[in-house]
Amino acid sequence: MIARLPVTTALSALLASATSLPVGRGNKPAGANPPYYLLYALPTELSGALLADEHEDVSFVYQVTSVSGPDPSKPDSRGVADQAEWMADKARTAILGRDPVTGLWLRTLTIPGAKVTARSLDVEAGATNDPADAIMSYVQRFRLDLTST
Repeated sequence: MIARLPVTTALSALLASATSLPVGRGNKPAGANPPYYLLYALPTELSGALLADEHEDVSFVYQVTSVSGPDPSKPDSRGVADQAEWMADKARTAILGRDPVTGLWLRTLTIPGAKVTARSLDVEAGATNDPADAIMSYVQRFRLDLTST
């Protein structure tokens, strides 16, 4: 069976290194002000062979929430749709971007004991805002298909 934690760790590291923005796993990154990403591991549904089958394939779905917010150097500023969309574009490129010549992913996801066979955008809910705290977010869900190596 493919363990989820190494996949989550690798995806978090990929997103942070590719975008140069902080990534919080399920909560705000420590000490970070927006912009930042929130990464959520969503529930997994397995089908196929029994869980004891160590060679089973699996699909994991992750939610990436891009969080735009006020500029600390500008009083009364707010998170804006343009920044949230820019962040969503960066996340999409980081996770799904491919080299046009080779067709290989631009960013490698290295997971011990597993190989990523497919990456896809599962759902893109888009932007939501919260005028009360000047935050705007943009939600995307990505599916990673893996097989044991």
